Amino acid sequence: MNFTVAIVGRPNVGKSTLFNRLVGKKLALVDDTPGVTRDRRPGDAKLVDLRFTIIDTAGLEQSGPETLQGRMWAQTEAAIAEADLTLFVVDAKHGLTPADETLGEMLRRRGKPVVLVANKSEAKGSDGGYYDAFTLGLGEPVAISAEHGQGMIDLRDAIVEALGEDRAFPPEIDEAETDVDLRGDDAAEDDEDFEPEYDDTKPLRVAIIGRPNAGKSTLINRFLGEDRLLTGPEAGITRDSISVEWDWRGRTIKMFDTAGMRKKARVQEKLEKLSVADSLRSIRFAEAVVIVFDATIPFEKQDLQLADLVIREGRAPILAFNKWDLVEDPQALLADLREKTERLLPQARGIRAVPISGQTGYGLDKLMQSIIDTDKVWNRRISTAKLNRWLEHQQVQHPPPAVSGRRLKLKYMTQVKARPPGFMISCTRPDAVPESYIRYLTNGLRNDFQMPGVPIRIHLRASENPFENRKKRK
Repeated sequence: MNFTVAIVGRPNVGKSTLFNRLVGKKLALVDDTPGVTRDRRPGDAKLVDLRFTIIDTAGLEQSGPETLQGRMWAQTEAAIAEADLTLFVVDAKHGLTPADETLGEMLRRRGKPVVLVANKSEAKGSDGGYYDAFTLGLGEPVAISAEHGQGMIDLRDAIVEALGEDRAFPPEIDEAETDVDLRGDDAAEDDEDFEPEYDDTKPLRVAIIGRPNAGKSTLINRFLGEDRLLTGPEAGITRDSISVEWDWRGRTIKMFDTAGMRKKARVQEKLEKLSVADSLRSIRFAEAVVIVFDATIPFEKQDLQLADLVIREGRAPILAFNKWDLVEDPQALLADLREKTERLLPQARGIRAVPISGQTGYGLDKLMQSIIDTDKVWNRRISTAKLNRWLEHQQVQHPPPAVSGRRLKLKYMTQVKARPPGFMISCTRPDAVPESYIRYLTNGLRNDFQMPGVPIRIHLRASENPFENRKKRK
């Protein structure tokens, strides 16, 4: 990205709507309720021929620094300090307020480039609010409608004028040519003994989920070493799913902080439903998912439902027992948690569980190593030759049952996909194979090929009969 732009303004002036318009996606939650946005959210923006990083922020609400509103404003100030240019959004429909004047005075004192944006200019009677914006002393306002996409060309010209063409359009850098692997993915499928190695340089997407107030945002802040995300004693502070990037031992990690998810029956408000839907999208987009448990009250019913959701979605799950610094007898609790993990989550036998403290930083390196190890298993591929030798051995050890007097035959096995590992078995009468035998094969794969804690899919299909379509001889 060439430069960074922060969107600021008082609550409910259309900052998140403008953010979504510029990134071309509905990333930020939008609702008529003031103060929906709390954390600062970055995104890749495109405006005609401009490419830049855009940051959505919380609205200005004057309050003490210890309050939630005060901590929200601290996040907005951090975004302004980080940005090269600020888009100051005012509501042309309802006119200026004292909060607009306070924010305008603060932006003038900072001395950074500012573009004044009069949003909702398509509304009837918005001319008065547009002309009032001149009194802020930040130059001519740009009349736009973020909801309908009006005035975007004028906004582009104002940004270029404020930054200068040299800053808005830096010279392009020729990218170095990279070597191309001519073997390709198809070659791996043709070679029965080929098992690709794990790529530990590829960026890894990790979602952090859990019940409200489990310590998800505090955990990510501890990873980053800064107060990047809004935290506090109040439950349900996070609303949007916010992504942050950082490096761990030379590897890029993209983490998604998500809103706490309560029981479905308790989710009544529209805004909370939007937050939960955003969290579910983050789970589907991620590769590994850390389910954060509160170690002082672990294994609530909602915790188990979240873990089951991750497994059903086919993601790589890891359990993190947070607030370990508050535990009085760690050894006894650890033994109890291990027993409960094996008993209550049999669908992901061997799932990695790590005691941590987001407040003190205890166990975070071990948690990251568990994430990497689980992702390796999640990406693992096993050669067809090994699978068929294993399948033959399994049938000798425990033959398939006989149904209606006829013995079932498992003839051939291959891995059809990874992420999560999925296998296909060619057999006679696949609809008659009992679930207990599929569980036997699944547990055997976990034990014999070291695949603990990840979802394993086994699909059965009928073997082809070469004589099925031939006409009977007369």
